[in-house]
Amino acid sequence: MTAIPQPAPVSGDMDWFVRDRFGMFIHWGTYALAARHEWVKNIEEIPDEVYDKYFRYFDPDRFDPKLWARKAREAGMKYFVITTKHHEGFCLFDSQFTDYKATNTPCGRDLIREVVEAFRAEGLKVGFYYSIIDWHHPDFTIDGMHPLRNHPDALKMNEGRDMARYREYLHNQVRELLTHYGKIDIMWFDFSYPNHEYRGMPGKGREDWGSEALLKMVRELQPGIIVDNRLDLPAEQADIHTPEQFQPREWVRVDGKPVYWETCQTFSGSWGYHRDEATWKSPEQLIQMLINSVSMGGNLLMNVGPTARGTLDRRALDALDVYARWMDDHDRAIYGATQSEHEAPNGCRYTQKGERLYVHFFAWPFIHAHLPGLAGKVAYAQLLNDASEIRFHDTDGDLTLELPVKKPDVVVPVVELFLK
Repeated sequence: MTAIPQPAPVSGDMDWFVRDRFGMFIHWGTYALAARHEWVKNIEEIPDEVYDKYFRYFDPDRFDPKLWARKAREAGMKYFVITTKHHEGFCLFDSQFTDYKATNTPCGRDLIREVVEAFRAEGLKVGFYYSIIDWHHPDFTIDGMHPLRNHPDALKMNEGRDMARYREYLHNQVRELLTHYGKIDIMWFDFSYPNHEYRGMPGKGREDWGSEALLKMVRELQPGIIVDNRLDLPAEQADIHTPEQFQPREWVRVDGKPVYWETCQTFSGSWGYHRDEATWKSPEQLIQMLINSVSMGGNLLMNVGPTARGTLDRRALDALDVYARWMDDHDRAIYGATQSEHEAPNGCRYTQKGERLYVHFFAWPFIHAHLPGLAGKVAYAQLLNDASEIRFHDTDGDLTLELPVKKPDVVVPVVELFLK
């Protein structure tokens, strides 16, 4: 048996976060029209005058946030985080500090307000993503991450750009987000790169964003809000740590200390809508990522990238349905569960909630499953999907489950053990 890690107390309200475990990430912006990665402006080094066509033609005529919210709830997601502004600088909300916003496109609406209202109505908690990077703002200096990084006049073009003015803009927009939309449960900033240098142009870190003052303002405006770790501040100032696009192999630690954490993942290889993406994950991968995260004390924030018409494409809807079907039968092995003090055998993962231990079978065994060290510790066992009894006996210190030969018709079967 191993002791369950205990993260140090943080400023954010973590009670709901560690209970709910599963959220929806939404990446949406004008890059959905390009439909070839949310970093398309950077990857293809597109200047503003060319990229502006996506702004001029942004018209999500089939936008239905109530459907998004319903699909999230049905999938078992308990909170959401949406890109109010991504690196391209385009704002989905009606900011008074820029003209580069949804209300000035053919769409003509504050899309963030509608999303917040729809998801709140479905009972989900509200999270805002805000990019502290901005490739559109005229005062954001060209650096090694900027789409104009290879422009022959890049250094000269920085003359007159003033990060102090951009920093004021950044703070003003965050204040808008945290004062105009009611209670906000998560603030997800993205991201610093202070050690990055390219062609003599330094990267950007906490001084560029005014991170200390920014974090102070956020906590004053929304007491109890959860803030991520991407402002280039000391680790202990963040509430959650956010491994991206990989699955941790153990409870996440920073400087050797366990932290609250959430891995953010995608259905395919991109965050924004990518028409030709061919790396969509299988049902087994989708469910196993959720189980893996909870089995190591973390959360899963799973992303969708709506199309430029405002729809969730069929592949995304199918993936959400995978979660909906599995969570309908197995959610009590996820909500409020965490890493177990017991060590799972190969091919299995454990999650635990009090005296209930959940055995998630990634590989279905032939009749017998041997669980080390659990002999004499289990009072009753059942398949979670239908509460059918699983017989068991003790074998040399192990608990041996007598399983049906045929795997249950679920993506990942779970046996619920009632501990003595």
